[in-house]
Formats: sequence, C-alpha cells, structure tokens
Amino acid sequence: MIRLAASDSDHDLHALAALRRASTEETGPVADDPGFEAQFADWLARNRRVLWLAEAPAPIGMLNLAVFERMPRPGRDVGCWGYIGNAYVLPAHRNRGVGRALLDAAIAHARTHRFARLVLAPTERSRPFYARAGFVPAESLLVLEL
Repeated sequence: MIRLAASDSDHDLHALAALRRASTEETGPVADDPGFEAQFADWLARNRRVLWLAEAPAPIGMLNLAVFERMPRPGRDVGCWGYIGNAYVLPAHRNRGVGRALLDAAIAHARTHRFARLVLAPTERSRPFYARAGFVPAESLLVLEL
C-alpha cells in the first residue's frame, strides 16, 4: 500500500528515518549516530516536502518530493515544480512494483497540483527505472556544480 506520510506523525517520522538510515547503509558503513532521528525531524520540519510511504504492512519504501513554488507574476497563476529525491525500497521488496507505485503517486500528485515539471538526479542504476516512467534528459536546465 502506498500512502502519504504525515510529517506530524511520530510513527511516520520513525519509519522515514529508518528507511533513510537503511538506504545510507547500502552504500557503506554508517557511524553510530544517536542524534540522527532528531536531526531528520528538524530537517523535515524546515523543508516543504511531500513524502510517500510504501507499506506491506510495515514500511518498506519511501519517496519524497520537494516542492518549489515560482514567484508570482501579474495575470498568471503561481506555478510550481517538483524535485523527486530519496526514492528507496528495501532490497527484499525490490522488482515487485513498489518503486513504480511510489513514483506513480508522486507523478499523480504533480499532475493534480498542476506542476510545470518534475526533475531528479538519478544514479546510473536508476536511470532505466526513470526512463521507463517517461523521464528524459533535461535540455532546458543549466547547472553549476559547486
């Protein structure tokens, strides 16, 4: 089941932080960080994010969408766009449609709220996944790597 995570829910906060820890551990050893969950909660409170959880019934995946609202212009609706980040599914649940269901939820949300675009920075491993969902290389954006 895919559902919106509630940023004011301790249960969801613990689940999201645990999934973030699990995703980090896949790339190598992680130092013991007893303050991580508090840091995660503070980050979540400061950032405008829409987050989804995949559950079966325990949390098995997540995806977050950073929402950027454009500056208003006279005579035009305020538009927005989204940045998809931190899509993650526990290894035991991969290749079963969970990641696609999370991504589809984010895309549906963006369409419903009339986003101008969704962008992301895929890993080499995730490029085919996003391409199957219709994402293409950006040609209209510029980037300054710092």
